[in-house]
Amino acid sequence: MDNFDLRKYLTGGRLLKEEYIYNEFIKNNLDVGGNLNLRGTEITSLPDDLKVEGDLDLEDTKITSLPDDLDVGGYLNLEGTKITSLPNGLKVGGSLYLAGTEITSLPDDFEVGNDLYLQVTKITSLPNGLKVGGSLDLAGTKITSLPNNLEVGGSLYLEGTKITSLPNGLKVGGDLYLTNTPLAKFAKFPEVIRKMIEDKGGEVTKTIYL
Repeated sequence: MDNFDLRKYLTGGRLLKEEYIYNEFIKNNLDVGGNLNLRGTEITSLPDDLKVEGDLDLEDTKITSLPDDLDVGGYLNLEGTKITSLPNGLKVGGSLYLAGTEITSLPDDFEVGNDLYLQVTKITSLPNGLKVGGSLDLAGTKITSLPNNLEVGGSLYLEGTKITSLPNGLKVGGDLYLTNTPLAKFAKFPEVIRKMIEDKGGEVTKTIYL
């Protein structure tokens, strides 16, 4: 199946022939060659073994969980949902949008190819060895520590968190934002933070903001 936009089947916010549409399109082993847009629909679940080569947009749906081994080649948008956890084997080739959701943790085998947006969520910890291809936004979360060997290809946003120290082997390919954190006490001496990171086997490629 190529691009599929379920909103085309909506009238006044309600599905036309909802049962038919679900049975016809949203079924097990579904492989979508393009984008799958379900934003704002009444859909409550996704089929097993779903693969979407493009983007998967679930914003403002009634989805509360995702199937194991979900494979999304583009971005995955879960903002405005009641998602509290992510499934095992989840692969997201693009960005993952979770800002403002009830998410509390990420699976150990989680992969995201681009940006990971977790700002203002209930996330309290990250899995060991997490690698994010783009930027990682944790601003306004209750996170207090980061796992060793965290790799962020873009910028790392930690503004407004209670982070008091940085982990071993931290790699940040962009900027590091530490404003309004306990580490902001070094605001006049960002080189102290950079040396702290380097002494632990890590690096920040660009600017450290305190």
